[in-house]
Amino acid sequence: MRGDVTSGQSKGMSREELLALPVAVDLDTSNRALGLGRSKGYELAKRGAYPCKVLRLGNAYRVVTADLLNLLGLAA
Repeated sequence: MRGDVTSGQSKGMSREELLALPVAVDLDTSNRALGLGRSKGYELAKRGAYPCKVLRLGNAYRVVTADLLNLLGLAA
């Protein structure tokens, strides 16, 4: 994910931010944690190729935080 200096948007997430996430997060938050751009993350989710478990709830995608943390090597 490209960081935009003018908007204050940073790359990735810190360990503390990751460990403070709720049980499930939106796809944009997961993309940020994985360093994926928005378009690539949604493309992977739509194809069923996202690197961790994604739930489709109506028009929204949710990522199971436990799977995300496991993928990142931060599982408890």
